[in-house]
Amino acid sequence: MRLYFAARVLRGGRGLSPLEDSRMKIAQIAPLAESVPPKLYGGTERIVSYLTEALVDQGHDVTLFASGDSQTSAELVPITPAALRLTPGIVDTIPYHMMMLDAVRQRADEFDALHFHIDLLHLPMIQDFIGRTVTTLHGRLDLPDLPPFYRCFGDHCLVSISDHQRQPMPPVNWGATIYHGLPANLLTPSLGENEGYLAFLGRISPEKRPDRAIRIAARAGMELRIAAKIDAVDRGYWEEEIAPLVKLYPNIRFIGEINERQKADFLGGASALLFPIDWPEPFGLVMIEAMACGTPVIAFRCGSVPEVIEDGRSGFIVDSEDEAVEAVKQIRHLERKMVRGVFDARFTADRMAADYAALYHRLPGARTDAAWLRRRRGEESELQIVA
Repeated sequence: MRLYFAARVLRGGRGLSPLEDSRMKIAQIAPLAESVPPKLYGGTERIVSYLTEALVDQGHDVTLFASGDSQTSAELVPITPAALRLTPGIVDTIPYHMMMLDAVRQRADEFDALHFHIDLLHLPMIQDFIGRTVTTLHGRLDLPDLPPFYRCFGDHCLVSISDHQRQPMPPVNWGATIYHGLPANLLTPSLGENEGYLAFLGRISPEKRPDRAIRIAARAGMELRIAAKIDAVDRGYWEEEIAPLVKLYPNIRFIGEINERQKADFLGGASALLFPIDWPEPFGLVMIEAMACGTPVIAFRCGSVPEVIEDGRSGFIVDSEDEAVEAVKQIRHLERKMVRGVFDARFTADRMAADYAALYHRLPGARTDAAWLRRRRGEESELQIVA
């Protein structure tokens, strides 16, 4: 849905079109760990890229603060020469993010709205222009140190990426829940015969439960292909728990980390994506990536899963490994065209960008004619403090 406002009249008598009148100058502030978009793994940076490009396509003037190896049609403000995760010698990323925040502060007056994607580092530094800011919380919020922090900064406009993500939080200023989206043409759907394997895509870690995926595939008698990165912190888990299982079962194939170009073939060739998580997943980008390929998802009922997966249409939601094995048997009854249709209806980047643009316009400090007209009519901001 797009937001349209009463047209202004320019000198010479020409009125602005609805699209021209709703344009804004927007800053997007990205993490520096990965480029935008990332070369390999990096869900937050990928979403920042999709959002930035969709906002530009919709006519907004966007400035992206990110690493210097980022690729964008917006104006790029390079903070570091390259993404920090891939830069040798980087020990602490915080100094670089503080440098970025200083660059943002120096240019803050240029923007109608400023959108932060860096969790909480910036909140103490933006009080002077808080009415023009949005912060999307991309990670888990059930950590014990977060509630006291957000109670201290409860007036900042926050965006959740699922309703479930909000549950551990104290009363804060929720602006909206906005689901992630992908460019409609990013992943070509595979609507015909697939290669007959199950897919696991993401990261090797205890909360992602690749061990469940291995056991499910073994019991279902199907090949499982695992495309995942292994962070240093999870190296022990891989060596002690997962690598022995990969060696134990001949139907398990570990591929390693794959890039964006390989993802369409990997997901599109699968009979189903296994998403056997055991943690409060805030969103789960891989679920909609699979749906974009027409590939159904078998997901455990955790976190955002019931909000993202339409049980019996885009996949199956299960509560045990037994149910997951049974779901594998039923997956042939789901039409891949229907799975892709759910993606098109709910999870495109254009829809995501339109939702964010609508939120920017509702910000109490948004500097747009549309916001000025709203205030003149006496309409209050729709942002509320909620429990």
